[in-house]
Order: sequence, then C-alpha cells, then structure tokens
Amino acid sequence: MAAQSLVNIDDRSQVGEARRAAADLTRVLGFDATAAGNVALAITEAATNILKHAQRGKLLLRGLERGGIGGLELLALDQGPGIANIGSSLRDGHSTAGSMGTGLGALSRSSDSMDVYTQPGKGTALRLEFWAGPVAKPGRVPELGAVSIAKSGEVACGDAWALEPDGADYSLLVVDGLGHGTDAARAARAATEVLAKHPGSAPSEVLHLAHLALAGTRGGAGAVARFSILQPQGVFAGVGNIAARVESPASRRQLVSHNGTLGHVLRKVQEFPIDFPSDAVLILHSDGLSGHWTMADYPGLIAKHSALIAGVLYRDHDRGRDDVTVVVIKRGSGTW
Repeated sequence: MAAQSLVNIDDRSQVGEARRAAADLTRVLGFDATAAGNVALAITEAATNILKHAQRGKLLLRGLERGGIGGLELLALDQGPGIANIGSSLRDGHSTAGSMGTGLGALSRSSDSMDVYTQPGKGTALRLEFWAGPVAKPGRVPELGAVSIAKSGEVACGDAWALEPDGADYSLLVVDGLGHGTDAARAARAATEVLAKHPGSAPSEVLHLAHLALAGTRGGAGAVARFSILQPQGVFAGVGNIAARVESPASRRQLVSHNGTLGHVLRKVQEFPIDFPSDAVLILHSDGLSGHWTMADYPGLIAKHSALIAGVLYRDHDRGRDDVTVVVIKRGSGTW
C-alpha cells in the first residue's frame, strides 16, 4: 500500500500546499530537480483548472514503483461543469474560460501518461502519471486504482489495503480498523502484515490469521479476493462490512461477506468463487464509501484507468464522516 496525500482545492493558497505535498513526495521517490519541477507545474495547472472551472475539488497524490524507479500518480477530481469536447480541450489555444487554453494539452505532454473522464454537468476526473526516470513497459500485471483517505481531522487512516503477488496469482486485501485514528490504523496494519507474510494463502486462511493477529487491537472488518491474471476465475472471502463486487459491461455481481469482527468475533469464514472476465473490474471498498452507486450512472467509466474509477466513486460517494478506501482492479496489464 503506497502512501496517499489529499489536498482540498477551493482557494488559491491551496495550490501552493499541493505543490509542497508533491515536492515532499517526489523527494522521497527519487525525482531529480527537473522531473520534480515538471510535477510542480502539472500540479499548478491541474489545481488552477479546478478553481477556474469548478471552484472546488480535490488533488490526490500517490507514490508508485516499477523496477526500482519511483513514480507519482496525480488524481484531480471536481464536480464542476465537465468538459463538453475532450478533443478540442486537448488542442493548445482552446479555452472556455478566457485563458490561453494550454491546460489539458500541456498536461498531456508533461506527464508520462494521462487519462480523463468527464460528464457534462457532473464533473471531471483527471489522472496523470510521472516517473523519476525511464521505466520499462510493465509485463502483464493487474491494473490497480486506489483511494485511501483518513477521516477529516485525523492524521492516520484506519483503513488499509494491500495487493500481494504469488506468481500469476494475486491477493487483494481491504481492511477497516474499528473506529478511526491511530488505534484503528494499527489494527488495519496488522492485517496487511499478515497478507505480506502469506501471499499464497487462501482468502479464508488469510482472514483466520488476521483474526489472530488483531487480537488485542480494536479489531476490524476485512475481505480478501484472490485471482489470477491468466484465468477468469477467483475466490473471495470477507468478514464484516467491506463491500465487494465484480462489474462488467454486461453484468454486476455483489460478493458476500459474513458478520464478524477480526480480532474479536469470527463465527464463520466462507469462500465464494468469483467470475472475473477480462472486461470486468473488481471493486472492494470500506463503509466510508456509500454502497448506493451503480456503474450505469457513469457511461464509459469502466473503460478508463482503474484509478479514475476509484477516484470518481470516492468523489461522488464519500460519506464524509469516516475513513474511506476504494480499490479497483483490472486483470490486464497496468501499473500498481
């Protein structure tokens, strides 16, 4: 699980705050001055676009790694008027706000990868990817998108997630420590440490081991999905209120967890098979995200990068009163 920073953007002073957060992260990730400056310019552009077009929004920063090279993912989210014509907006000189109109075109050129999802009248979500140095194209790995943010006013997030490889198989864990703050974070971290030690174990075994590891902590809810990048099947098990579903253009399946609290009460752990076709997404989220959403409200979103899916769901369905985590997986080649 990579650290993630959130900067709310509703005032010009917060543009500088976002740049400082990015500078701290790029320093840790090994960016040189030129590459870090490039990120700072993109942060300024993205934040300024939010203020100009939507008045308020959010920037999320997450560290990446590939082959020992550090990277940075930027999500810019707003609920503004959206972009009526993406193609026009990518051309330099196009503007709907009286500016020079170099925004999206400049961002596309300055980043190593860019993806945009927009709905007129509902907002825009932008994902940019930057690397500290040249990186090889990844082999076949899952494409991952994640948002994991602490409750407002808390320093530590009581939710956590982890994705661990085991050959062609992967196990995804999402855990919600009971309550919030540092004690909840400690419980959640204990569960992710279990998965790191047992990446090849079945979901039910991971949850049983996590139950033992969380004894003496606040406890928490947790769910594990194990899947292969080579086969369209997997296995799922959950304890407590971690929501999980598999969405494809043709179908939707809710995955079932049993009642209980890891570390305290574990009456039943049951594994269920997952159908996970190549055009589907696997989504797990904590109860900080409302479950009252449907992909049908977001035409075309399922084809976008997993991080944009996670970002849009967080933007629109964050309950605002708890830690929130949403993790989205595609089986195809991607970054995580």
